[in-house]
Amino acid sequence: MSKSILDVSDLRVTVHGNEAVRGVSFALEPGERVALVGASGAGKSLTAKAILGMLPAGSETSGAARIDGREVLGAGREVMRGLRGRSIGYVPQDALTVLSPVHRVGDQIAAAVESVQGLDRAAARQAAVAALDAVGIPEPEKRADDYPHQFSGGMRQRAVIAMATVNAPSLIVADEPTTALDVGTAHQVLDLLTERCAATGAALLLITHDRAVVQAYADRVLTMRDGRRVETRPPVEAAEKPRSPVAEPKPLLEVRDLVVEYPGGRRGLRRGRPHRAVDGVSFDIAAGETLALIGQSGSGKSSTAGAVLHLRRPSGGSVHFDGQELTGLNEKALRAVRPAMQPVLQDPYGSLSPRLTAAQAVAEPLRVQGKWNPETSPARVAELLSMTGLDPELAQRHPHELSGGQCQRVNIARALAGEPKLLVLDEPTSALDADLRDGILDLLIDLQERLGLGYLFICHDMGLVRGFAHRVAVMESGRITRTGPAAEVEPSTEAVS
Repeated sequence: MSKSILDVSDLRVTVHGNEAVRGVSFALEPGERVALVGASGAGKSLTAKAILGMLPAGSETSGAARIDGREVLGAGREVMRGLRGRSIGYVPQDALTVLSPVHRVGDQIAAAVESVQGLDRAAARQAAVAALDAVGIPEPEKRADDYPHQFSGGMRQRAVIAMATVNAPSLIVADEPTTALDVGTAHQVLDLLTERCAATGAALLLITHDRAVVQAYADRVLTMRDGRRVETRPPVEAAEKPRSPVAEPKPLLEVRDLVVEYPGGRRGLRRGRPHRAVDGVSFDIAAGETLALIGQSGSGKSSTAGAVLHLRRPSGGSVHFDGQELTGLNEKALRAVRPAMQPVLQDPYGSLSPRLTAAQAVAEPLRVQGKWNPETSPARVAELLSMTGLDPELAQRHPHELSGGQCQRVNIARALAGEPKLLVLDEPTSALDADLRDGILDLLIDLQERLGLGYLFICHDMGLVRGFAHRVAVMESGRITRTGPAAEVEPSTEAVS
């Protein structure tokens, strides 16, 4: 019998005739934290689901997967029910997939305790309240009577961790457990998850594509590609090489004492004092330079970006772009400036019209700006798609026929159509897995060096920023608190979201 908590040998998973996991083998020792990483479709979640007995209908498995020496591949429903909670705990990406919306949170945890430990209802309720208290739920006795919809996303994930660990199982499988959370909350949840595993001695299998999470929380990394395990390594990687400062910079964008306010008060009531989302922010960006603006959710990053683009009029301060003061310009004058300063947004699919092909999406700005020439513009569209690394065969596809990374390349090509000097990149890679993200960042660096573009880069991942940005400005509560070279600025934990 193996001494490992989890022992997977030559695991193969076939879904509807397609082999998605191909001969994967690995083991976890007691107390070990292992990250299973890979691009979307690499097979990491199917590997986890095979171990948990949660594969979709139409799946077939071969090989072996043993937890505490007991085979789980092909095990019946009763066997898996006996293992869940006692030997296996599960923390999913979306807490609502395991929390029933019609039962109180405390009752659901108590039911897990009753089924495994055989306690009576009163003792199980007491154990559930203690579990909520252990994961940092305030007023656990009171909140145990709440339903899942009355919890925030972070609190729901804490409740799921409480349910997964309340019976001290040998193995916790966490499948992208923080994807739906902002990074400040995500770090709190991961700290809690690893603390609870340490307290019970459980091994942790963490499925993720977040490089920063891997480096902070894993003892070992298993990498999958095309259904196969291709690499095992320690989590610490060489630091990204910082980018050299821009030589003799001449400001392209100058922002001074920027203020953005939103109306206060509640709908239907007398308005209260305005909420100041951006409070006296100043920075500049040179041609060919990237300034990363980082901070937690609600710190004012996106409000700053919107004010720079004048998608929302600043309440105060000034925005000076390419020799022209934008504050105070009328809408007609702003329309003349906007082709030179273009956004690339977070959602690759939502940024594109589902009715337009890739080529049509890139052509649209040329038509709107009155620059369309039937003789030369089709070649310009093809050139823009090529510049962003898209195969010509993809030009006639619609967004739903493209990957997230391909859609984001279309968005970048579309932004370049007006020959801009500044791109405002608002979390442009947060919806992509690590491989696609790195490809987009490499593309942006290449375009910047070829075209001399300035970038305002909104981001929350400091590890990503170090290899991409020249300088960093940290925002907290609407103000910039620190600015400097990307290799030198260290934001506080509270400043990163």
